[in-house]
Amino acid sequence: MTEVVHTPGGQGEGQKASSLPEDGSEQRIAPRFTLLIRTAKLICATGEYLCIVRDASSTGVSIRTFHPLPQGVQLTLELPNGDQHPIERVWEKEGAAGFRFPVPVDIDRLLHNKSRYPKRPVRLKLQLPALISCHGRTAGVVIHNISQQGAQIESPLYMAIDQKLRLEADNLPVIQARVRWRKGANYGLVFDDTFQFAELARLADQLQGNCNIESGTWIPDTFRR
Repeated sequence: MTEVVHTPGGQGEGQKASSLPEDGSEQRIAPRFTLLIRTAKLICATGEYLCIVRDASSTGVSIRTFHPLPQGVQLTLELPNGDQHPIERVWEKEGAAGFRFPVPVDIDRLLHNKSRYPKRPVRLKLQLPALISCHGRTAGVVIHNISQQGAQIESPLYMAIDQKLRLEADNLPVIQARVRWRKGANYGLVFDDTFQFAELARLADQLQGNCNIESGTWIPDTFRR
């Protein structure tokens, strides 16, 4: 369940906050709630990017960012429960940005992250060429998604459950992992060492630039090894 920060002056859940928008133009009309932490991602034509929702109301959100956001594209905010909300940029500065919802959202659902599915880390969709190495064998694979704890890959190399391997790709550190599950040529990996959220967010900015999510077209740079 989402925790709500009680702001100075006794403000908290169900009460209006007195903070102003970044431009200071007018007081917010909708009650705004400050979240201790809510990981999420921004989706657009150039890729998917990690962020943290700092506070929210039925009409907008402010987020913590870890790199400049893509310009000139429509952004969608996806929450951990899978809910997606189109958003319109209002302001942006280093490390933060504010957005409005074109249509008011269910603030109770947003705050409490209601979902039919088990809670899991935010996953970034990719089409990233990589290499795996195990038992003296090396094969080219494609990383289809990645999170702080693991990844899903497509591999021509058959691997057993709990198989240990090394995963390498441009703009990623060398990763030691093992197979958690497999389905045909698709494998779920769990990393020996997890990424810090901010670290993965910055890596995502480097990884996503050449992947057209809408068309599914991958335009790779030269894969250097």
